[in-house]
Amino acid sequence: MDWDFPSADICQSWGAALAQTLRAPAVIYLEGDLGVGKTTLAQGILRALGVTQSIKSPTYTLLETYETKSGLAHHLDLYRLNDPEELEFIGIRDYLATPALWLIEWPERGKGHLPGADLKLHLHIQADARHHLSATAQHVRAEAWVQALPVDLASIT
Repeated sequence: MDWDFPSADICQSWGAALAQTLRAPAVIYLEGDLGVGKTTLAQGILRALGVTQSIKSPTYTLLETYETKSGLAHHLDLYRLNDPEELEFIGIRDYLATPALWLIEWPERGKGHLPGADLKLHLHIQADARHHLSATAQHVRAEAWVQALPVDLASIT
């Protein structure tokens, strides 16, 4: 399914709507170029799951963990990762041993060390400056999450 957002704020609201439909444990890949709204989308999801603390991009820390109303959530940003093996240095296997929601930016940089996605969200900015999001479910349960989302953006703002 596809959506077009006039602003990053609407993208964040869409993330909040997704949070109401998904069930952890889950792995969501956030794909797209720099500045398209991947972290904004993650913030919308995490806020809707009850995170009240500051939600920052884990670009420099690689990983931020949050306690949500439905359990743990890990936000991973692999933009600065030079080699997928570096995930071993942060103890990725230990994190993966506990069921959680994973929001993973730049997942291609961790290939071979990450769980497969339940849902892939690809963002890009169109020529008219609108944000475009494509959601691709990788499993039946993720398809249900996407199908539960409103097609009309007016209902999520």
